[in-house]
Amino acid sequence: MQARDIEQLIRAAMPDSEVIVRGDDGRHFEAVVISPQFQDKTRVQQHRLVYQTLGDRMQTDQIHALALKTYTPEDWAAAEGR
Repeated sequence: MQARDIEQLIRAAMPDSEVIVRGDDGRHFEAVVISPQFQDKTRVQQHRLVYQTLGDRMQTDQIHALALKTYTPEDWAAAEGR
C-alpha cells in the first residue's frame, strides 16, 4: 500500500476533506485529515471516521501503523496561524 492509495480511500469516503498522507516504506504512514465532518465530534470519534474509510486494511496489516491528526477546517486554520 502506498500513501496515495490511503489518500484516495479517505477522499472517496470523505469527499469534503483535505487529506495529506506521508510514508515511504509501504506500511507506516502519517496522515492529516481536515474535514467539516469532524465538527462537534471528539478526537476519538474523528479518528474512527477515518479508520472506517480504510476498512480492514489495518487488521490485515496492509497498513501496519497510521499516525493520524484530525482537524475541523477552523481548527486547522488556527493551528496554521491563519
